[in-house]
Amino acid sequence: MNMGSYNCCSPDKQEFIKVASLSSLLKLVAEESRLKLLCVLRQGRHCVCEIVEHFDMSQSLISHHLADLKNAGLVEDQKQGRKVFYSLTNKGKKVTNSIFSL
Repeated sequence: MNMGSYNCCSPDKQEFIKVASLSSLLKLVAEESRLKLLCVLRQGRHCVCEIVEHFDMSQSLISHHLADLKNAGLVEDQKQGRKVFYSLTNKGKKVTNSIFSL
């Protein structure tokens, strides 16, 4: 098989960067807890105190996972008073729509 015939496998550095970025994203969302968080956030905006009710995890661990998802550009936060509300970004919506339609 000639790998050069596939765009994503061409020796073009930009294509390899896209593959590396996609690999990182897939590793991030493949973790079960983060995937569940994305599923919850598909239903709308939530604060950590609401999300914690769906999980058998500490609030700090959930916050850590949300920070990872935020750093990947899948989740955004908005502070209102003492609470921080999380929701999916447009990128997060595209990714979760693709994942959950499989």
